[in-house]
Amino acid sequence: MEVKIKAIHFDIAEKLNQFINKKAERLARHNEAISNVDISLKVVKPETAMNKEAIVKVSVPQHDEIVATKTADTFEEAIDLCMEAIERQLEKKKAKK
Repeated sequence: MEVKIKAIHFDIAEKLNQFINKKAERLARHNEAISNVDISLKVVKPETAMNKEAIVKVSVPQHDEIVATKTADTFEEAIDLCMEAIERQLEKKKAKK
């Protein structure tokens, strides 16, 4: 599984990078066929609350791309929310099989 992290208009801290990779690796528990996880991070409106946006796109062969977009106070919180949404979508697709 390949994890790509894109920070738009800012430099990503190593601690945040490790956090994201750890969360992305957990997605493999739900579906081993996941090939790519693309994550985009951006600050929506500086100097306001709830301004960190995370967009997570998961590519699964034989399925459409699964996407979750969440906005929160911190990037960690936004990533957590996105991963929960992705996990629910993966479970739903698994149940349909």
